[in-house]
Formats: sequence, C-alpha cells, structure tokens
Amino acid sequence: MKTQKIKKDPIMKTIKTSLLDLPTPTSISFLWNMGFLLGMTLVLQIVTGLVVSMMYNSDAKEAFTSMVKIMQDINTGWVTRMLHMNGASLFFILLYIHTGRGIYFNSPMNQKKVWLSGVVILLMVMATAFLGYVLPWGQMSFWGATVITGVLSAIPIVGNDLTIWIWGGPSVSSPTLNRFFSLHFLLPMIIAALAMVHLILLHEKGSSNPANTLTSSDKVKFNPLFSLKDSLPMILISISLMVLISNNPNALGDVENYNTANPLNAPLHIQPEWYFLFAYVILRSIPSKLGGVIALAMSILILTVLVTTKSKPTKFHPIKKSKVWTLISVIVILTWIGAKPVEAPYEGIGQIYSILYFIFMLTL
Repeated sequence: MKTQKIKKDPIMKTIKTSLLDLPTPTSISFLWNMGFLLGMTLVLQIVTGLVVSMMYNSDAKEAFTSMVKIMQDINTGWVTRMLHMNGASLFFILLYIHTGRGIYFNSPMNQKKVWLSGVVILLMVMATAFLGYVLPWGQMSFWGATVITGVLSAIPIVGNDLTIWIWGGPSVSSPTLNRFFSLHFLLPMIIAALAMVHLILLHEKGSSNPANTLTSSDKVKFNPLFSLKDSLPMILISISLMVLISNNPNALGDVENYNTANPLNAPLHIQPEWYFLFAYVILRSIPSKLGGVIALAMSILILTVLVTTKSKPTKFHPIKKSKVWTLISVIVILTWIGAKPVEAPYEGIGQIYSILYFIFMLTL
C-alpha cells in the first residue's frame, strides 16, 4: 500500500519517468556516461564546498590563515578541502569529455536547445571555478584575480567603472574577496537548476547515440541495465580521486598558492588553473587588450556557432573526424603553452595555435 502511494506521488513519478524509465538507445557507450558522472561530481562539490565554507573566513587578512587552519587543525579538514580542490579538476575533465563527445557525434545540430543550455552551464562552471580559485588568497590566487578582473577595464566606456565596482575599491582586496565568496557559494545552485533544464530539454527528443539515429525501436529502460553500467565508472573515478588526494593532492594545483598573497611582489609567471590555460593563452596572444577580451569570450561562445552546422556526423565523415582530433591536439598544445612564460618561442606558438583553434572551430 505504501509502495503504491510512493508511485503515485507526483515528484516520485517525475523522477521515475525522467530517470529510471527513460528510453535509452542500447548502442550508447561509456562516453554517454559523462552526464551522470558530472551530476555526481556536482553534488560532491556542493557538499564539500558547504563544509569548507563553514570554516572559511572571507576577510583578506584572515582568508589564508583560515585555509591553513582547515588543513592543519580541523579534523579531516584537509580531506574535505582536497576533495573540493581536486573535485574541480575532475569536474572539468568530465565536462570537456562531455563537450567533445557532443561535437564528435554532431549533438549541436541534432539537439540545438540541449547544446545551447550546455554552453550556458559551461560558462557558469568556468565563472564559479575562477571565483573559487581566488578564495584561498595565495600568491597565484591574488595575482590571477588582479590580472583577469583587470582585463575588464578594456571594455569601452564602462570598463574602468566596472572593474572598480567589482573590486569594491582601488584594487583587489577584502570587498572583492567577500563578493567572490558569496557568488562562488550561489552559482553552483544556479548550475544545478540549469542542469535540470538541460535534462528536461534532452528528454524532448531523447538521448543521441553513436549511430546518430532517432528511431525508438532499439531502446530500453535506463534502469536497471544502464544504471548498473554507469555505476562502474563512478566507482573507478571515486577510487582514483581518493588515491590522488592520499598520495599527491597538489598534483593539479599551483605551489605558489602556499604563499600568502603579497600585493608588492608578483610571481614570475602568472597563470590560472590547468583547465583555463587554453583560454588564457588565447587572451594573452592578442597584443590589444580589448582584442584579447573579445578573443577570450569567443573561445567559449564559438561553441554556439556549431548549432548552425549542416555537416554529417563525424563518425561517417573522415575529413570532419580528422578536424575534430586535430582540434583536440590544438587545445592540448594551447594548454601546454599556457603553463610556459610569455617569451620566445612560446609566445609565437601560442599565437599560431590560437588562430588554428578558431579556424578548426569554424570549419567543423
């Protein structure tokens, strides 16, 4: 009797229809598992972020000290913080694979609304990650915030006023940190809501598949077969994340962030986290400050142009397949260049590959 009431409950009925009983193509591979893993990682980030925020002080004089206290004095504080820090890298790895799979199998053309909502989520995630990178108030955090927010001053007419408004003063300081902390806490909630919209739009036509067919004749319920299949990568990734934070938790971070922020002494080479390096290279490759801002914005917004493509799916188009793999190589090289100082030959290589990035994006 109780089971029948649960089944008739409107919320449970929606969850059952949208998740458990979702018609799923039998041909989908593990590449279609990224959405589930992204949802799992988002929950991990929200929970660990909430716990860390309870012990964090967003005052510029105390922020770095509070992070040290979390790492050294709070019981299991270092585990929570390292889970949150490395969880961000895991989230971006999964997000980039998810985006790459969409490009490879022509999702922008077949599911325009889903793709555009995904681009909005990507922008929101990147903004959230940048805000979070500033919060530890280490050397790289402070100078990264100074450089990136300072770029906004290149916007005509309102640029300088906008930059000072974001800073809350003449430079990056306590008001900036307070605002970034509030926004970093708020944006994941908006991302979670957008993820639900993303799922609702996906269910209008149903999931894509490697064969790029829209037929419903070869579909089964998501549960139990695919829920069991999806649990394997979840277990493997969870184990990998725990091994990483147990053995080398700072592998994906920057050692400069273990030095407290010093406004009088800039690091020799200012760089963001690894998942922003490709966009950072595009920004610094343009001699004009305003041109760099436009190029930085377009490096992500160019994904919206893909909805206008009329080409065949990559799997059945050898030329497009080679373009996609070349684009992936270009992004990897841009990421590598981003970790290098702005000097020859890295500066020239960055400019060449920035141009190649846009060429391959526009010709997919």
